[in-house]
Amino acid sequence: MLKMDLEFNKGILFVRLRGKLLRKNCYKINNYLNPVLKKHKIKYVVYNFFFLEDIDSSGIDAILNTKYIVKNNKGKIRMCEINNNIKEKIKRTRLARISNELAAFKLLEVA
Repeated sequence: MLKMDLEFNKGILFVRLRGKLLRKNCYKINNYLNPVLKKHKIKYVVYNFFFLEDIDSSGIDAILNTKYIVKNNKGKIRMCEINNNIKEKIKRTRLARISNELAAFKLLEVA
């Protein structure tokens, strides 16, 4: 089961994932989160993987879809607090990492 907590703060959408991001539930990102990003042209997204227990290739593809949408919006995407269970699997995304959610606010200072 996957729970997704969304928080929009100062122009950044924080996406906190809890549980397992597998093929059977990656529709939550593809059918809910990604259309919201397109519709509202959200530029900055931070994924927090602290409570993410497992991820498979379909889950990684869902995250990569988010990456392409954010790039089309001329924004940036980051991931933070990657837990050790998924560290190797998540390398394929080649997303930039930040230490924690507070560091995300520096994204806006550069932009």
